[in-house]
Amino acid sequence: MAKKEKKIKFPSELRMDLISGDWVILARNRAKKPDEFKNPRSKKKGRCPFCDLKEQNIPVFVSANGKTIPRYKDVPKNWTVAVVPNKYPALIPHFRLDERTEGGLYKKMNAVGFHEVVIARDHKKQLSQLPTKRVKEVIDAYQARYLDMKDKRFVNYISIFHNHGPNSGASIAHTHSQIITTVLLDADFKNALDGAKKYYQKNKECLYCHMTKYELKAKERIVFENKRFVALCPYASKMPFQTIITPKKHLPYFEEITEEEKTDLAEALKAVLHKINKGLRNPSYNFYLHTAPCDEKNHDYYHWHWTVLPKIQEWAGFEIGTKLEIITVAPEQAAQYLRKQ
Repeated sequence: MAKKEKKIKFPSELRMDLISGDWVILARNRAKKPDEFKNPRSKKKGRCPFCDLKEQNIPVFVSANGKTIPRYKDVPKNWTVAVVPNKYPALIPHFRLDERTEGGLYKKMNAVGFHEVVIARDHKKQLSQLPTKRVKEVIDAYQARYLDMKDKRFVNYISIFHNHGPNSGASIAHTHSQIITTVLLDADFKNALDGAKKYYQKNKECLYCHMTKYELKAKERIVFENKRFVALCPYASKMPFQTIITPKKHLPYFEEITEEEKTDLAEALKAVLHKINKGLRNPSYNFYLHTAPCDEKNHDYYHWHWTVLPKIQEWAGFEIGTKLEIITVAPEQAAQYLRKQ
């Protein structure tokens, strides 16, 4: 008689809000992660979990001075960027979603996905303080990991984001970004996709390209510009000093970025972060990528871009309750100020 398979309790799960249709991730093991900002004395002086890769899971990507290292178990002493599986992941690689209901009412499934950390070597410097070639090396890691994961099972969207400072959600001060893959698209991003698609179908033109052309002509909200990218404060910013970094050329899929484009993106990202750091006195901030999903559907109408959100204004009850943001600095004023930094 065959033994009954032991049911393993999955550590993370997705739960659907029946009212809004949104999904939330319940990640029980994330509560165990260290938090330097809330408890700075929790670690011995001088010890950082990201400075010594031996304290981390085996890297899935390592580069040294811009050159990818083929073997990761023996990380060279001169490594400059490394990507490791998160020790406290919000989602877990698994072969089964196990969709189910509770009480015949609520929907839930395993929170299946990959969760990785992109670590820059220098402990004391944030991205804005690194040389452009080092920022490009971080972008190289983003692209390499995106290409490796996009065709894996249950990966329909790949989120790349960076938290800086105690008010950003960062728990470790050492400069790092994160990559999380999901089987789902969040409601706000789906709305953005739908809006871009409807505009393209009606006007036979990319909405983002149209806006970028206008902004380059108007010049009121431009923060930085180089050959291939423009950084601007959007017309209807959701936060003071919100900045978008977008390709001038129509590019739906971030993973297809070229070497020349990565160099110009690194220059633009470094410039924007430097201006925010200098002009706003090193505030906490988040930046994140929005790109076409990797769900095997055609999203050629979309246009990838990065959003940088300085955390200088707290959302209050009205903003949280209505999702209607109140900002106190006009985008035109914000852009003019940042340009001078």
